[in-house]
Amino acid sequence: MVLALGELTNQLVVEVAKVAPGNDSPRVQTLRRRVERALRPGPHGRVDQFAVARQLDGLQEKFEVVDRPELADALRTRLSELENYPNAWHPEILSLLLQLSDRPSLLSRIENLPKREALPADDDGPLSWSNLDVNPHSAFEDENIWEEVDFAAGSSDDDFSSIASEISAPRDLSNLDGGIEAEYVIPDDVFVPADDDRDLLVSIRKGQFWRSENKALVPRGKELASQIITELQLARETIFMLQGLPTSIFWHLDEDVVMDRSYTLKHSSSQALSSLLQSFMEIGTQIDSLRRFTKSPQVIPYMQTFCRGIEERLLEFDRKLSQNQVNYLSAGCMVSLLQLLNDVRQYSCHLQLLSDLISRLKRGSEAQPMRCLDLLYDLVCMREALGDESETLSALFFSCLKTYTTSISRWMETGHLDSQDNTFFVQKHAENRDLKTIWHDWYTLDDIDRPQNIPKFLKAGIRKIFITGKSMVFLRHLNALPDISERPQNGALMLQDSQSTGSFLPHPFSSLVESAFDRLVDSHHSSSAGLLRKELDEQCGLWTSLDALQHVYLGSDLSILGTIDTKIFELMDRGRSWDDKFLLMEVTRSAFSVMPTIDPSRLIVRSAGCSTYDHQSPNRSVRILESISIDYVLPWPVANIITPDAMATYQRISTFLLQIRRSKYAIVKQRAREARRAGGDGKDNKLVHALHHNLLWFLDSLYSHLTYFVIATSNQYFHLALSNAEDVDAMIAVHQSYTASLEEQCLLSKNLSPIHEAIINLLDLSINFADLQTVHAAEEGPADPDNTINLDALRPSRVAEDDSDSDWDEDKNEFDHEQTLTISFRDSPYDQQMRNVKLQFDHLASFVADGLKGVARADGMPSWNILADRLEWQKGWLRS
Repeated sequence: MVLALGELTNQLVVEVAKVAPGNDSPRVQTLRRRVERALRPGPHGRVDQFAVARQLDGLQEKFEVVDRPELADALRTRLSELENYPNAWHPEILSLLLQLSDRPSLLSRIENLPKREALPADDDGPLSWSNLDVNPHSAFEDENIWEEVDFAAGSSDDDFSSIASEISAPRDLSNLDGGIEAEYVIPDDVFVPADDDRDLLVSIRKGQFWRSENKALVPRGKELASQIITELQLARETIFMLQGLPTSIFWHLDEDVVMDRSYTLKHSSSQALSSLLQSFMEIGTQIDSLRRFTKSPQVIPYMQTFCRGIEERLLEFDRKLSQNQVNYLSAGCMVSLLQLLNDVRQYSCHLQLLSDLISRLKRGSEAQPMRCLDLLYDLVCMREALGDESETLSALFFSCLKTYTTSISRWMETGHLDSQDNTFFVQKHAENRDLKTIWHDWYTLDDIDRPQNIPKFLKAGIRKIFITGKSMVFLRHLNALPDISERPQNGALMLQDSQSTGSFLPHPFSSLVESAFDRLVDSHHSSSAGLLRKELDEQCGLWTSLDALQHVYLGSDLSILGTIDTKIFELMDRGRSWDDKFLLMEVTRSAFSVMPTIDPSRLIVRSAGCSTYDHQSPNRSVRILESISIDYVLPWPVANIITPDAMATYQRISTFLLQIRRSKYAIVKQRAREARRAGGDGKDNKLVHALHHNLLWFLDSLYSHLTYFVIATSNQYFHLALSNAEDVDAMIAVHQSYTASLEEQCLLSKNLSPIHEAIINLLDLSINFADLQTVHAAEEGPADPDNTINLDALRPSRVAEDDSDSDWDEDKNEFDHEQTLTISFRDSPYDQQMRNVKLQFDHLASFVADGLKGVARADGMPSWNILADRLEWQKGWLRS
């Protein structure tokens, strides 16, 4: 490098100083030393770009002051244009131009420059010491020629690096110590060949048909004269045009290719030549559209791959045309435009198809990012249907598809989204961070909002892709991601395998694409779904949580629910605060603590606070039980499968079963109270006993149908379907179907609301019947005009000596709630109210049975007919 720099320095000194090569005079050595010091890298910094900008602004102001606004406008315009071509060396270049400037306001034209006078020739005589002026203030004072030179040290008096001048300062060229030689003109004999090669030079010049001296015009009657060229010349111009190079015959006008009709062939008619060249121009126009498309910026990744694929095919096209041109130069080769047209059509067949595709793409909407991929897919399928088995277009499609599936593979393999790909059909909601909604709310599929982001030939597997990616997100939050070695093959490799084996399989192109895409999706889906199912079953307690829901909401164990029901119903009968959530939570957790599958800490009892007694409110109605609810908090992985809507259905079923148990509790307790009394009133009241029997039959039939038929049968099908579900979405669908079926068969759906309302009225009627019996029993003592209950009259006679007073205390507590009842027999006697109860029961029971039969005829569900037949079993048994 040092040697090359030294040689270049010697050449620079020889050329600039106009000295003979090999001259080693002191002047040459001094010049060489100064050049080396100037070129030697030192601690000099870059030009201050702000100072340069200030100098340019000052120069514009100076032009305005000296009344040269045209120069100011021209400088301002060119500086604005220069900003469109950014370069780091612009400040240095502008600084150099400013330093080279010499009164630009006066010498703005070349003809205004002062003419240089001829300089005297240098005296080549020997240099003596007398020629050197060593007096003070002489030219050699600063040279320090009498001192020893330190060749290792740098120099600060470098004239080449410190020369600077003001913008408008005039320069006195005569004061330069070095003479300026006249401009060197290269002699012609350097380029002109010898006499024996002049014929070659003449032939080359004659081959340049665009020169004016070579134009041999031939008149064409009334038309303008034409210039005759050879077919070889026209073929080469055509090849240059097809390669996108400038030519003399073909021009690019807007987006079309036009030709200069002043050229013709000697052996061809104008019409035939025009038709032939028109075919070339049409192909050239299509090729130029591809070249312009490749220069346009692309943001979508697969579109960048598409442009690169077109560039590769254009390069192959140019390479084949260059080979044709090489063949034309070989000896004995025949040049034929017809053969060239045939070759060009063969070379550009697929390029013309791609040009048509791009023109259709430009006519489409810009909000369709997948349109190019869809058009390319349709083009490949169409060409295959026409018998074109070339792999050019299919290879381009597979390369674009491979790039497009990069985001899909990333989503399915890691559960992450590509932040740079704005056209991906999966969108993330950053505001959702509740793990209980990770499956439902964290990610959305834009198959409805933005269907244009999904290629039409991939829409069948889009949802499975979405599920696979969410499974990986789920596993990542469970810290259960699979090992890299256990992951399936990369999707790009699968597509590459399909592309390489596509030409050997007797299957259409669409089948190859679908099979490759299906293998890509199925391999990841089966792996992630299977691992997630295993984690949910073994680590997350899915089946344990489902068993807990069966006990808490669906009454799988009545021995546990009976403890809770007794506490609630006793407090209700006594008119006390029965819905205290703290008391109920303690009772509920204590009752369910014996179950190994239930975590008592997850049980939460909520209450609306409706226990305050009001004589005007229907506190004896079973509807008041809707104010309390028992919630079982599920683990977040299970909560993604059992949705809040499903939990609301569980809660409604639990409340309905609790209401049935409440009605039965009132009737059974009233009947037990009568059995403890010594023979009762001694009257054989057939109506009361019949109503008691029928109400119990209705309640038992309804409850057993809901629990032992509906819930038990549905559980069997539910567990079987849940075991066979292939992914989380399928599990959610199975559970939603299960809860929807329970809601329908438990008479809680909207279309069965009249039947459910009638059953609630029957439940209230059962409680009313028990209350009537209680008040009537309390009033069997001495008549009291004020209708005051005498509790002493309720004390039964004891015949057994071993009876204790605790029996009386128990009976007294049982009748405490009578003081909260508003029933009176003053306006309506007891017997009349019993007959009213019987009429209401007959009406409501018949309505329920007929309604169930009507529903069974509508949807064909056999459970309705079974329940209706059981409810009508004793229809007409009691006649009033």
